[in-house]
Amino acid sequence: MKRLILLVILFLRFYTFAQENGDCLSCHDDKTAKGSRNGKSFSVYVDEKKLKGSVHIKNKCIDCHVDLKGADFPHEEKLKRAQCGACHDEAQKLYSEGLHGKAKAKGDPLAPGCVDCHGNHDILKKKDPRSMTFALKVPFLCGKCHREGSPVQLQRDIPQDHIIENYSESIHGEGLLKKGLTVSATCASCHTPHRILPHTDPRSSIARKNIAATCTQCHMGIENVHRKIIKGELWEKEAHVLPACVDCHQPHKARKVFYDQGMADSDCMKCHANQGLKSSKDGHSMFVDIAEAKDSRHNKVACSQCHSTVNPSKLRPCESITKKVECASCHAAVGEEYKLSTHGKLFAKNDENAPICSECHGTHHILGRRDSRSPIFATNIPKLCAQCHRPGQVAAQRIKNKADNIIEEYRESVHGKGLLKSGLTVTAKCTDCHTAHRELPSSDALSSINPKNIAATCGNCHSGIEEKFAKSIHSPDITKTDKKLPKCNDCHSSHTITRTDGDNFKLGVMTMCGKCHEEIAKTYFETYHGKVSQLGYSKTAKCYDCHGSHDILPPTNPASHLSRQNVAQTCQKCHPGATRRFAGYLTHATHHDPQRYPWLFWVFWGMTGLLVSTFIIAGAHTLLWLPRSFQWKKKLKELEEKEKLDSAEEPDTIKQNEQGKE
Repeated sequence: MKRLILLVILFLRFYTFAQENGDCLSCHDDKTAKGSRNGKSFSVYVDEKKLKGSVHIKNKCIDCHVDLKGADFPHEEKLKRAQCGACHDEAQKLYSEGLHGKAKAKGDPLAPGCVDCHGNHDILKKKDPRSMTFALKVPFLCGKCHREGSPVQLQRDIPQDHIIENYSESIHGEGLLKKGLTVSATCASCHTPHRILPHTDPRSSIARKNIAATCTQCHMGIENVHRKIIKGELWEKEAHVLPACVDCHQPHKARKVFYDQGMADSDCMKCHANQGLKSSKDGHSMFVDIAEAKDSRHNKVACSQCHSTVNPSKLRPCESITKKVECASCHAAVGEEYKLSTHGKLFAKNDENAPICSECHGTHHILGRRDSRSPIFATNIPKLCAQCHRPGQVAAQRIKNKADNIIEEYRESVHGKGLLKSGLTVTAKCTDCHTAHRELPSSDALSSINPKNIAATCGNCHSGIEEKFAKSIHSPDITKTDKKLPKCNDCHSSHTITRTDGDNFKLGVMTMCGKCHEEIAKTYFETYHGKVSQLGYSKTAKCYDCHGSHDILPPTNPASHLSRQNVAQTCQKCHPGATRRFAGYLTHATHHDPQRYPWLFWVFWGMTGLLVSTFIIAGAHTLLWLPRSFQWKKKLKELEEKEKLDSAEEPDTIKQNEQGKE
């Protein structure tokens, strides 16, 4: 009876309607819980502690996941996405009208949704310092997409023009990021949080006719001041068009117009234009080429903005400088990445060999990465990194054997040849794989070349291949195992990547696959294909010809190259007349495996036993016959000698007989 009651309780516990948060958390509090969508798995773990701290603490799970109302528990695996607009209808309407919403409606995978900015189960109020939408975090939140080199800029070809970098240098950025003034304008202040529109849209908050209203949300009454000081020529610049804020204040570089920047550049150049000027501390040259400074990207930045500790009250204003230029004071986001990198950690330890900004970008002649004269121009990057990572240099000595010939190997790789010989600046460079500012060893989980991240790193260029690989049995999302699964660099290497259509790569494939599939590789080399390959013939079928390369699936999967539906077509790539019967050939069959191939095993050993026993019997017969053979040979020799004697005596007997007759 007790068992029956217990079963009833369990039944009601697991097959009731999921109406309370506790019911959902009974499964979703498991950190290993996974879900899948479009062939990709993702964590469905919900941190109860964060959920209770969220602004949605009074909401039930089914208030957002509405398709679970009245659903059986446990629920279906595939659910509709939570619709925030069910409660936040006004925000949803504005979002749908904006660029983000339109891109999302078109199915753009890079388009941000509600959770990308607000989070999902840990949503906090925007005034909470921990919130993703807290004023101090907004530039970094928007900077995930709107910065140079981001996937949005690279894959959608959207010019970002250093938006976040310029903002961090602006008076708004300085007020927010340096002084912590949360009332300073953020991205959302000008572009609005949800209905983000281009400036060409008349409804946009940054459209020419609306920009003044946007700015005056903070700068109240500023128009009264500007009526007195705006140059008259601006009013007549274009007929019937009033001057807008952005005519004087660049959108992302907004700074004070009427303020003293401190030390004027001309004052600095009174001394630093002298080529013979040397440092009194270590004797290095302090000469600044004014022509190079004017050609630099910082040509509009005053000396005192970088050398911020100069003191105009002193006879030599620069004698008050006590620390080196801090580039991160303007390039805050880049500075944070650098601190996390191996280079930044070495610098923090005061390592004299730690590379700093000026070693890669220069000092007074900083050029953009698209300028061919710049050290960070695509074709110059291998040479730049080689300054430390060439054998014998400081980085190579630190890393020891791991750094041997990295640069030379890269030069001979398919990426290096594409960049340095063919001039393809879009090919992979050191910074594309290791990142520009957050270089970390592969053992670090945050590294772009960590085993868990390497596929995504390569997928930045090889996106189609990454999609195939994510669905294959080699993907950790598909195959759950403690064994090591192959990654891009296991087959293609890291710095010595060669063309896959070359003979060297084709002939080496079996060895690569054999590292993991050792027994199967042995059976392959016993076949015709394997034996011919060992002779150096590259056109015969290799592993990837039958199994695929990045889209390897088990034969039971209908999409596999070796499924019953596709195996004949796979064979027809080399054997045009191949039929389904032809494709039934057991490629890896071996007489060494009695479990999988018992008939082949017993036939082979039966025939081998018959052959061996035949040779044993024949050999024994031969050995036993040898003594008699020797006897026959001896007897035959005696008979031959007797015949010789008889033939020699016969003429004498005949002669004697003739004499007796006479």
